[in-house]
Amino acid sequence: MNIAGASDPELSVMVVNWNTRDMTIACLESLYRETRDGSFEVLLIDNGSHDGSADAIAERFPEVRLLRETANHGFAKANNIAARVARGKYLLLLNSDTVVLDSAVDRLMDFARAAPQARIWGGRTVFGDGSLNIGSAWGRQTVWSAFCFATGLSLLLSRFSLFDPEAMRGWDRGSEREVDIVSGCFLLIERALWEDLGGFDQAFFMYAEEADLCLRAAMMGARPRVTPAATIIHYGGASATSNSQAVRRVIRAKVALARKHMGPLRARVVHGLFLFAAALRRSGYALLSAVSGKGADKARVWDAVWQDRRTWTSAGADVSDRNAG
Repeated sequence: MNIAGASDPELSVMVVNWNTRDMTIACLESLYRETRDGSFEVLLIDNGSHDGSADAIAERFPEVRLLRETANHGFAKANNIAARVARGKYLLLLNSDTVVLDSAVDRLMDFARAAPQARIWGGRTVFGDGSLNIGSAWGRQTVWSAFCFATGLSLLLSRFSLFDPEAMRGWDRGSEREVDIVSGCFLLIERALWEDLGGFDQAFFMYAEEADLCLRAAMMGARPRVTPAATIIHYGGASATSNSQAVRRVIRAKVALARKHMGPLRARVVHGLFLFAAALRRSGYALLSAVSGKGADKARVWDAVWQDRRTWTSAGADVSDRNAG
């Protein structure tokens, strides 16, 4: 392992922490343990945590460049802040709720050198029990994928990739492949490309910012690619304060993504489909709860999503008039 000293490192690893002290410490321990090749620095941006994260990390990892913020900026803005002071030729976004396995960062760097035309690279993710976590890569959102989600086809017929195209379920992530979107939990990008793109669009607080980044990068000639040789554990959802909050943020982000990357008509259709999805699930789970006593938790989640629907339009408007390039 060659931690960066006075000279600029080849790689800057950026980790965003918000009240995930123990997981973040485990993530950093695995990163330093499993990364042995090349020079790298670690930038940890703490988004105003109140669980003692910053102090614990500073004591345990004095070599980490710790950026203490007083507010929760979200994922996009936090990474933009870190990237401005990063010194590496490559930037690696690594979630705090991950564990690096089997020299995964070294292997991802090797992959980047072998496939430079991709310009964005990702690996394979598994859950804590070793089972596949398909969230390492995604297909782009389309009207069809939104329709399948809204009508429940993506759940009922998930074994058929046709009806859940964003999840790419027909692929076990066991082979190298060009993809539309590399997950922000383990995303390597050329610093030069990041700067050309202006980093993340900060209109995306959390969720879909990497989708927007990858789609904009593709318009500039990038061909994001993933490899199974670089595998990490990604637990997922560690920074969400509630299930309803996570669902609300995902839907707001997907509506905003549609407004930015689709034409006005298709974006309106996608917006309408998410309204239908929320109404259908809200009423369906409420009925199920009333009849059988089951589904009350999901009914509350989707009621909260429905009540939040007026924010979707404003979230989409934040990015709808921006140039996608």
